[in-house]
Amino acid sequence: MSASPAANAHTPAFSAFLYPFFAIVLWAGNVIVSKLAASAISPTAITFYRLVLVLLLMSPVMLKPLWRNRVTIRRHLWKLALSGLLAMALFQSLSYRAAESTTATNMAIVTALIPLLTAILSVIVLGEAITVGIVGGGILSFGGILYLVGQGNIAAALSSGVHPGDLLMLLAAASYALYGVLLKHWKMNVPAWQAIYIQACAALLFMLPMFVMLPPGAAELDARTLPLIGYAGIGSSIILSFLWIEGVKQLGPNRCSIFINLLPVLTALFAVIWLRDAMHAYHVIGGGVTLVGVLLTQTMQKPLFTRRWQA
Repeated sequence: MSASPAANAHTPAFSAFLYPFFAIVLWAGNVIVSKLAASAISPTAITFYRLVLVLLLMSPVMLKPLWRNRVTIRRHLWKLALSGLLAMALFQSLSYRAAESTTATNMAIVTALIPLLTAILSVIVLGEAITVGIVGGGILSFGGILYLVGQGNIAAALSSGVHPGDLLMLLAAASYALYGVLLKHWKMNVPAWQAIYIQACAALLFMLPMFVMLPPGAAELDARTLPLIGYAGIGSSIILSFLWIEGVKQLGPNRCSIFINLLPVLTALFAVIWLRDAMHAYHVIGGGVTLVGVLLTQTMQKPLFTRRWQA
């Protein structure tokens, strides 16, 4: 007997799951690009050039819709500017800087903490309930990260501190998590592509002073850097954004966020293939425990504290 139309309406087609999957594939590729860029170009320069490329490609199709929607955009301008600072300037530049002193696999595992950090910041900023998943998942993920950065020795991680590159990546992930929380809080009625364009404009303005102050030779465009900038601007900015936005439309944000757990797996695979990185047991164990913690945060939504009284 065939399923009813009502049931089919709530069952996404298989093709819908391909959007977030390939978005994460591109995101994993961007982590590899970050590592390759670390020895080729300044983090400030590649962030700046990436934004320039995005705006050059988007301007021909975005300027008219932006002008028609200028009243709404003006009303939300400072929010869009702050969003651009968090998601496109801070997150990207900190990620590129982190790539100078940590591995691609570590970067991906820390980036996969974004759903957990988002849940924690939602409690702080939005006043959402503390869930069993946040507490249990947070403890597991914290232990997994310590095991990872200590290369299998949690005591060593606690005594020597977090590696600078891993700390920078954690700050980048926190910046992106705060961006997501603020978007949820503000509920701006600006179309996604228009918001991305304005955020890129704002991020470019934030990066401009640092770009101008770069020493000679730190922002050279050559055969080595141009492909990296091209991937960062086209692949991981425009195409990735399209795939993720389409995935959220068809599956919803919660289902899509689960795909972030694939980021360390795909990044580790790409790192072994293209960077010749070695895979160690502490990557598998520490990364695995961290991802289990993130998954618990995403799936265990029962409030930790229940009210025993009527309001």
